[in-house]
Amino acid sequence: MSIGDEQGKRFYINPTSYVVARSLFIKKLKDMFSTLDSDSHIWTILENRKVDLEILEILLDILPSKALKIAYLLTPGKELVFEEKPEWSNEFETVFYDSLWDFLDEKKPLWEAYNKAASTIGGMISRLYYYLDNQMLVNVDYADFLNIIRGGNVGILRSLNSINFDWHWGIWERGLITILAGNDMPLEDVISILKKFQEVLKEKDIIWGIMSDNRAKNIEVLALLVRKW
Repeated sequence: MSIGDEQGKRFYINPTSYVVARSLFIKKLKDMFSTLDSDSHIWTILENRKVDLEILEILLDILPSKALKIAYLLTPGKELVFEEKPEWSNEFETVFYDSLWDFLDEKKPLWEAYNKAASTIGGMISRLYYYLDNQMLVNVDYADFLNIIRGGNVGILRSLNSINFDWHWGIWERGLITILAGNDMPLEDVISILKKFQEVLKEKDIIWGIMSDNRAKNIEVLALLVRKW
């Protein structure tokens, strides 16, 4: 998974090892996570499978109790926002999800959709922390981010180059929307997108961020939106 935050660590957990040698697997899991600081942000990205949820239960017993825990669930064909809250999710501030609709192709195997989704999710998480670490024209900081995700939510994290404003944006209660634009991008184009989002998310608790970057060729929108489950 392409998470590019230089301050972060990435761990890959193989469920096959858990099935074949459970005791050794748990020992290695403890060794992997024993050095994490109590103020760490921990993103747990998993599939909606029984074996993944069993490993998740073990992992939660190992992770620092005070660490900020965020889950990202790959769940083909399901919109979690319309599902009942699972018991395991109580350990997380927010459970983000991808229903895989954007990645599914009936001509290609399911594993390709998972791989593409995993790569996209890694890129979005990296971009999110890049925004939080750098000055914006309209500034967003870590305190804003923490206020949004805390409290047992279900949410989405989307990186958008093209935006379908007819999608059900209005079901979310609060969030963060950041717009990245190149230095040569006309300001009226950025304002136009901002106004459309403000219209579909009116009366919602949304924090807006705008960043200019000379490396950006087009307008990119990162939408992080949550609601109580």
